[in-house]
Amino acid sequence: MSGSRILEVAELDFRLAPYDWPFAVERAREIRSHWEERSKAQPKLFNGRVLLLGRHAFESRADGSLVLRGAYFETDFAAFLAWRDFGFPDASVCNGFSTAALQGSDGVFVLGEMASHTANAGLIYFAAGTPDRQDVFGERVDLTASVTRELEEETGISATETTYDSSWIVVHAPPRVACMKIMRLSVPARTAKARIEDYIAREPHAELAAVHIAGKVDDVDPARTLGFVRDFLSYALPQRSVG
Repeated sequence: MSGSRILEVAELDFRLAPYDWPFAVERAREIRSHWEERSKAQPKLFNGRVLLLGRHAFESRADGSLVLRGAYFETDFAAFLAWRDFGFPDASVCNGFSTAALQGSDGVFVLGEMASHTANAGLIYFAAGTPDRQDVFGERVDLTASVTRELEEETGISATETTYDSSWIVVHAPPRVACMKIMRLSVPARTAKARIEDYIAREPHAELAAVHIAGKVDDVDPARTLGFVRDFLSYALPQRSVG
């Protein structure tokens, strides 16, 4: 394990709150310069608005189960990207996101490799995304809405084709807080892999470049797989090889 805490969480309770992020204000010139460099190298990057997670805490309910509560704030993608690429200088902020841990009927997980035009080019992980305004309902930030949208956008698979619980597995590894939703398919992982490969071959702006399957942690390249993904696989998978 890479130092992550992995917790089973019955409920997420996230709210959107106004916040004037000091990092974005004080380092605005550096952020602009960094964005210009990144967008020259990757012209398809888009400086939209995203939500970052500020204060948050795990709390116990009366039944003993856990709730993760917290407050998100809105910023632009350029500021988020600079914060990430500068080494996460503001430790009070986290990239809190949902991710669809797509699992075949054989128990094997299906992961994607990000395309060259994306901000995470070459990295291998599950369908995921930093939440944005589409995921806000009133003041509530709904990560179930986020994860189901990201799954379909990246893989072509609708959440209605999967079964999943209301609970989450949270890999708490600041500056990343990954809220994992295991989404189970009725077909084996290799069948899902072939379907997703067909989908991305037909999509002119596909977010994925390739599809990988993992029946054990060592099935993914550690050099291209973030620690939280490997920690989740260690937690969720039995120690066996793909059949």
